[in-house]
Amino acid sequence: MDKELTFDDLQLSPEIMASLKSMGVKRPTTVQQEAIPLLMDNLSVIAKAPTGTGKTFSFAIPMLEYLNMDVRFVQGLVLAPTRELALQIASEIRLLAKNIKGFKIVAVIGGQSINVQKEKLAKHPQIVVATPGRLIDLVNRKMIDISQIYTLVLDEADEMLKMGFIKDVKSIISMTPGDKQMALFSATMPREIQDITWQFMEGAAEIDVMPKAEDHPDIDEYIIRCPEKDKISVITRVCAKEDYTKVIVFCNTKDQASKVAARLSTAGMSVKVLHGDISQSKRNKVMEDYRKNRFDCLVGTDVIARGIDVDDIEAVFNYDIPKENELYLHRIGRTARAGKSGAAFSLVSFLENDRMDEIIRYTAASPEEYSI
Repeated sequence: MDKELTFDDLQLSPEIMASLKSMGVKRPTTVQQEAIPLLMDNLSVIAKAPTGTGKTFSFAIPMLEYLNMDVRFVQGLVLAPTRELALQIASEIRLLAKNIKGFKIVAVIGGQSINVQKEKLAKHPQIVVATPGRLIDLVNRKMIDISQIYTLVLDEADEMLKMGFIKDVKSIISMTPGDKQMALFSATMPREIQDITWQFMEGAAEIDVMPKAEDHPDIDEYIIRCPEKDKISVITRVCAKEDYTKVIVFCNTKDQASKVAARLSTAGMSVKVLHGDISQSKRNKVMEDYRKNRFDCLVGTDVIARGIDVDDIEAVFNYDIPKENELYLHRIGRTARAGKSGAAFSLVSFLENDRMDEIIRYTAASPEEYSI
């Protein structure tokens, strides 16, 4: 693209422009500049785009611009791999649509009461955000009809593949109209995802977005090389030195997260833990307490790396170095949200040096050595 597009260039409605202004969103990111005009032109889009580049607004803005507020069926359907991501997407779309009179959106995810979701769906939302398993369950129970939707979005398609949802996704696509618009967003394009695009998205426009510096949040990245046994004291000392009161500590396993949370608590920090074995209602309560600053440090696994949308997280600590390069970007992207700055500290033991070097090569990051 030769010319940098602005939101004015995209000729958006006054309602959407007002929402963007109130959120402090000044310029479209690269993926938004490329995807929004195509989707507004009613084309289907296959987008290879990394996380943290503003994908949600890329598909949400065109969906909202073309809503018909006079019909009662579901018009937009977004599929997401995890409950947390589904809730985050619904929350972002809700903010974007706050000036659209009569707009309703519902997130339907596993771990929540079917009856509560049934009641919400009975109020005729225009957009539904869902995890694949729960959506199929609701369709089978005749609690939701997706046979008339205008737009279907598959967000983080590669993650849905990794989590074993591809059969469900194909089944859902086949329940929707043949002439719908589709948008598929994926950080990587493995063969099975390409199969979906060949089977269901013939003639779609393809975009491949490499993140630009200005799309990246303002995150200072640091490495602290230390023995495994010193990692707890390193976290407490950095938090004391920098006066942090809202941080996340990432671990690679549920067991490790529980142990680290207990040790940080013993060291005097106010801590809660979040991972896949914790019930959805408890997860929601932990997140509510975290947003309201009722404790300082959230310890968790990568289950939470995608779904945490809290604006004022000051720093992220990689207690364990992530096993996948892309996860590093997901983790550090939890800080420096909504135009704020943040810091990311990777605690690297001797055995983790090679893994960290690979992440640096992959992300083209240049973290500084941090001295305590």
